[in-house]
Amino acid sequence: MRDHTPDFKMHELSDGNKALIRQTVQQLLEKLASDGKLVADSLLEFWVEVPGLPHSRGTFRGGFLMPDSFIYITDYFLAGESCLKPLPAYADGGESEKVWEDLLDELFYQIEIFTSSVSESRGITLELWAGNRQRPEGEWIYAVDRKIELG
Repeated sequence: MRDHTPDFKMHELSDGNKALIRQTVQQLLEKLASDGKLVADSLLEFWVEVPGLPHSRGTFRGGFLMPDSFIYITDYFLAGESCLKPLPAYADGGESEKVWEDLLDELFYQIEIFTSSVSESRGITLELWAGNRQRPEGEWIYAVDRKIELG
């Protein structure tokens, strides 16, 4: 049996890029919750554009955008709230900051995988969306988004 895992070397995001991503994600999720749109299937999605690397956007039948990756927000926060409230497992023992650490660790790891083809993050553009789709790959019913360039 052959191993089909791609041979690549991940490089860790800089502290500056992690801070920028964290600030952006927190703003998007706070907006989603304050608008009363945080539901059970709310997603945090991202798309990565690496300079000089062809990476055409894929589509599903019907022409829907296929994002690079997504995270279910309600794996970390309660749905139906007008402000971000961590799941009860995180609220015990004053560990509310742990919810952000877990969510961002997962997001950083996924972004590092998608940016592993380049030696540095300068010029990489990251698009982030938070919201709700008809299906994970369908049209947005509600979304807030932000595009940032990593330095």
